Amino acid sequence: MGGTPRPTEAPGGIAGTGIEVPAFVQLSASASGSKAAPPPPPETAEAYKAKGEESNGVIAMMDLLVKDLTKEMTTAEAEEKASQASYEKTMADAAEKRALDSKSLNNKEASKANLKAELEGFEGEHASAGKSLEVLEALIMELKNECDWLLKYFDVRKQARAEEVDSLEKAKSVLAGADYSFLQRSSSSRKYLRSSA
Repeated sequence: MGGTPRPTEAPGGIAGTGIEVPAFVQLSASASGSKAAPPPPPETAEAYKAKGEESNGVIAMMDLLVKDLTKEMTTAEAEEKASQASYEKTMADAAEKRALDSKSLNNKEASKANLKAELEGFEGEHASAGKSLEVLEALIMELKNECDWLLKYFDVRKQARAEEVDSLEKAKSVLAGADYSFLQRSSSSRKYLRSSA
């Protein structure tokens, strides 16, 4: 069972299909020398014709796509230019606004510093005015107490003074020679005269 394998047979068709390959062998030769016309060739496909309508439809569709694409690209370029111009204008406006805001901020900071200095001055003045006010309030309170005392004893002092004036006139008259020794004096006038002394 060893050794070399036997050679395979020549193919006789397509394996497993039952189709045999015909052998191309010339079986007879014509000895008479007459040549008969060969049979006409088998029919093939018709001659090439340009299919106008079908190809024109595809080309027209492609032309339409190109036109649409060109139109979209033109629109996109115009929109991009407009957007770029709008962006540049917005950036320029923003830069100008930043400059104005910066200038305004500097002015406001300077104004704030001036107002703060004024405020500190006013606070100092307020503190000194507050001390002066306390002194004046104490003086007013003292004067009020004196006025209250004067108002409280005004009638008593007025009566005592009137009695004192009357006594002085009588004393003057006595010194001048009038005799008032028989007049009775009220005890209240002596009391007031003694308290006022």
